[in-house]
Amino acid sequence: MNNFKEKLNELLLTAARQSASDLHIGVGRRPTLRIDGVLIPLQKEQILIPEISEGLILSLLTEEQKKIFYQERQLDFSYSFEDKARFRVNVYFQRGFMAAALRLIPAQIKTIEELKLPPILHDFAKLNQGFVLIVGPAGHGKSTTLAAVLDEINHDRTDHIITIEDPIEYLFVQDRAIISQREVGSDIANFHKGLRSILRQDPDVIMVGEMRDPETMATAMTASETGHLVFSTLHTNSASQTIDRIIDSFPADQQGQITSQLSATLIGIISERLIPKIDGGRIPACEIMLVNPAIRNLIRERKVFQIDLVIETSLQEGMLSLNRSLVGLVKKKEISLENAETYSLNPAELRILLERS
Repeated sequence: MNNFKEKLNELLLTAARQSASDLHIGVGRRPTLRIDGVLIPLQKEQILIPEISEGLILSLLTEEQKKIFYQERQLDFSYSFEDKARFRVNVYFQRGFMAAALRLIPAQIKTIEELKLPPILHDFAKLNQGFVLIVGPAGHGKSTTLAAVLDEINHDRTDHIITIEDPIEYLFVQDRAIISQREVGSDIANFHKGLRSILRQDPDVIMVGEMRDPETMATAMTASETGHLVFSTLHTNSASQTIDRIIDSFPADQQGQITSQLSATLIGIISERLIPKIDGGRIPACEIMLVNPAIRNLIRERKVFQIDLVIETSLQEGMLSLNRSLVGLVKKKEISLENAETYSLNPAELRILLERS
């Protein structure tokens, strides 16, 4: 087992040194890094056989975690490597063999400026009440953006911030705020129960790692109705799709009430993509939806399909469509036109905007 531990540490160190976002371990392939969105096999490493893959993965787990893993056939947890790096880990079975995906969590929480996010995100850190969602595909920076906003609150306000995460990702260093970070599985049973108990712990700001079920969504909206600022994430592609997803998660007889609650509590949605840069690395492109009276009305009337038009015509209010964000990055020569078209939800409109600008 010691040999496996040494080999694992070597792989984790390689991932950290090469600024990889992820490390993949699985049978029949070499250990593989994801760097700037691209999967790169480590050519110096051997193709993994079942015994090696299993040894590496089991060396990550405590005895208690092994029991859960064998029972559930998959497990999420965080793993600290010698104070050098932290990883969010998912271990699972595929074709009967053990495999793992390890996401590198940077030790330092970057600021909104360092992440090159739109300055309007500072406004979300000044809110006292409401519901804010950060959405986008997996691996496109939602947790990192959320950490930047929460850490700004931590440095600027004397609030009690409580997070519910599965697993805990970024570790916050308390500054002006009190920060309580709670992990599903070890500190609380699940997101829904954790969120209900949080309301009795005198929070000002609540962060729910992910909206996984209708009960969590409903409790989050109730929390924002009762004077709290609530942040969360969803795996959706746009603001309008996010609103539809939340409403459609509920049974038909509850959708009227949820629609009304959502229109009353939602403050904004940031939809994010990390786009490969021309000179290496990745840069965010964002859609920003701020809930103004027009959008509130569209949500209430279930005319969500019209929201994209409101975003497109509300630049002066601070809103931003994904295509306009992409156009800005192309014009600054940060990203290629080809990549802009790949990540756009409407490439034809993107080309028209580029011709006009």
